[in-house]
Amino acid sequence: MNVGDAMKVQTGYLYHIKDSFFDKINDDGVMINHENGHSRPSYLAIKDKDILWFIPLSSKVGKYRPIIARKTKKYGSCRSILIKNIFGVEQVILIQNAFPTLEKYIKSKHIVDGKFVKVSSAVEKEIVNNFKYMLSLKESGLNLFFTDIDKIKEIMLSELLQYN
Repeated sequence: MNVGDAMKVQTGYLYHIKDSFFDKINDDGVMINHENGHSRPSYLAIKDKDILWFIPLSSKVGKYRPIIARKTKKYGSCRSILIKNIFGVEQVILIQNAFPTLEKYIKSKHIVDGKFVKVSSAVEKEIVNNFKYMLSLKESGLNLFFTDIDKIKEIMLSELLQYN
């Protein structure tokens, strides 16, 4: 996918992000591409006006299952990390590592067996609800995000203003 190619970003689909985004924002809380140039992890998109939110997925289910169990035991539930079946594979959805970006930083769509990968409607709804819940907690003073979403959003909005 070239920069000039039109890509209609849609909520619930998976994408890959360009290394240039990670270089620009330089935030330790953001899960970056492994081994520069490789398209991992995949990110689930949530479209919100001009800003796109991306939530990283991980295949390390064994690593996160005990973390979810601890959070559930302590707080009664865990809405910052989910484990769901996506395209036939259990994946960890790291809402706590979400970040905003712009369309120009999307490297490509995530394709498996020639198909553009989308989560099921039920999973999409749960992810979006949990993400919005975490945003509302942040607005009320409880920040559960590992990334500095305010700083990153400011950088992205500044870029939008520059180019519009």
